[in-house]
Amino acid sequence: MAMVTPRVFVSHLSGVAVFDPGGDQVGRVRDVVVMLYPRRDERPGARAAGGAGRPPRVLGLVVEVVGRRRIFLPMTRVTGVESGQVITTGVVNMRRFEQRPNETLVFGELLDRRVRLVGGERGEDGEEVTVLDLSIAQLPARRDWEVDKVFVRRGKSGALRRKGETLTVEWSAVSGLSLPQQSQGAANLLATFEQLRPADLANVLHHLTPKRRGEVAAALDDDRLADVLEELPEDDRVEIMGKLKDERAADVLEAMDPDDAADLLGELPEEEKERLLTLMEPDDAADMRRLMAYEEHTAGGLMTTEPIVLRPDATVAVALARVRDPDLSPALAAQVYVCRPPDETPTGKYLGLVHFQRLLRDPPFTLVSSIVDADLPPLSPDTPLPALTSYLATYNMVAAPVVDESGSLLGAVTVDDVLDHLLPEDWRETELHGAPDMDRLTQGVTRGR
Repeated sequence: MAMVTPRVFVSHLSGVAVFDPGGDQVGRVRDVVVMLYPRRDERPGARAAGGAGRPPRVLGLVVEVVGRRRIFLPMTRVTGVESGQVITTGVVNMRRFEQRPNETLVFGELLDRRVRLVGGERGEDGEEVTVLDLSIAQLPARRDWEVDKVFVRRGKSGALRRKGETLTVEWSAVSGLSLPQQSQGAANLLATFEQLRPADLANVLHHLTPKRRGEVAAALDDDRLADVLEELPEDDRVEIMGKLKDERAADVLEAMDPDDAADLLGELPEEEKERLLTLMEPDDAADMRRLMAYEEHTAGGLMTTEPIVLRPDATVAVALARVRDPDLSPALAAQVYVCRPPDETPTGKYLGLVHFQRLLRDPPFTLVSSIVDADLPPLSPDTPLPALTSYLATYNMVAAPVVDESGSLLGAVTVDDVLDHLLPEDWRETELHGAPDMDRLTQGVTRGR
């Protein structure tokens, strides 16, 4: 009976759980690392067409473990790829993955690449196609894996998938995988990571090359890019904004939470900041200027200008409908603020707040003015970060109202924004704060690949 060669398309590995022999989860697959061997017709000065040479070798997997740390898992440590899971041996090197010059990331660098078909039987020799996926297969009687097939789409770059024929070809029928490209799409890469939370997608972008990061950012819609920018380190955010056209950059800033947008604007050169503010909607620009007028580590500098504001005659039913808004963060949805008109910040007189749990306990027709908590003192916009932290801890709050001297509600400070400024500046670029020191825990484990 002939032996069936294990084969899998790499897109099916995205986010797949990795388990050790005991059934404990090690992490999740975030990318596949391969070594490309240039074809003879891809080498400098080459004239001959053809000559596939050696197939791309699969070196291993990039696995995300606790604390968003990315480690390298050699394919020689993989004992099984089946049923939506990867099984590995009991020994895993927990040192942080660093890509080497001779390594290529399939998700990050090969998907959406434009390549040429060579040696085709249907007249497609030399035709440009787009890489949608790669198939990898395990060599018989060995743990080594190689790329054996390429799934491509015919048609112009950027064309909708339904407009181009798709076909699977042998790896030897593709030329150009190892050649640098001036520009590259990102649709298929984004489809691979479609289910990721913004913070996890931001982690993916952070590990891409600057060129690829810009291409992926350009392919994201405004709302998704806004969510991702809020989770990226400062340098990455500034870099991405610098690559966007001014009109789009202004649209993305408008889609961000006001406090995060104000922070990002504050990181940009003065000329660029003013140019973008001019392109924004007047109301949004006014919010940005107001937020940037406060010191960064104060309640005014940390607040968002878009909490849930209700008039005194609003009912519990109306309040619950506002709380259900899926675009609200859990912290902002934890309470509503009752104010006299106007009910956009800065509002009329601030009357107090109603906690979400209180809304659940009262009949839907109840007026919020009758259940408002007026005893909790609001914060002034110049409240410093240490006092703000103590306030949240003292009153067990996840958000706090910020009110000016005239009694108008200016906004609300949420606990996630406070944590952003309490953690080290580079916390987004390392492990989650408080995660185990994996280097210390794995002392004695072999460090080489």
